[in-house]
Amino acid sequence: QVQLVESGGGSVQAGGSLRLSCAASGYTSSRCVMGWFRQTPGKEREAVAGIRSDGRTRYADSVKGRFTISQDNAKNTLYLQMNSLKPADSAMYYCASGPCYPGVYLGWSDFEYWGQGTQVTVSS
Repeated sequence: QVQLVESGGGSVQAGGSLRLSCAASGYTSSRCVMGWFRQTPGKEREAVAGIRSDGRTRYADSVKGRFTISQDNAKNTLYLQMNSLKPADSAMYYCASGPCYPGVYLGWSDFEYWGQGTQVTVSS
């Protein structure tokens, strides 16, 4: 089992920044790849960024250059630094963990464990 708890969401004006955190515990074999996803009502869950245990990262085109995913292995914590936020970034953000499939995958169905989510609202 893996437990994931997100924090750091909130309300911010366009152009602002937020940093999301995801505290992880449980089987490390199921935390080989960690990812951030987001979802708004009526829309499919969208991949934002992923990071593998060796540090390789991957980003959705919509957030490249604005968001940075990182992890602190000593603290078992995943982060998402979000800069230059736009109203279109408003969503519930979820962290997820998955096994050691090849590469840094971002398909939501490949991830096994999910947190409860943290809301991000960006106003114009």
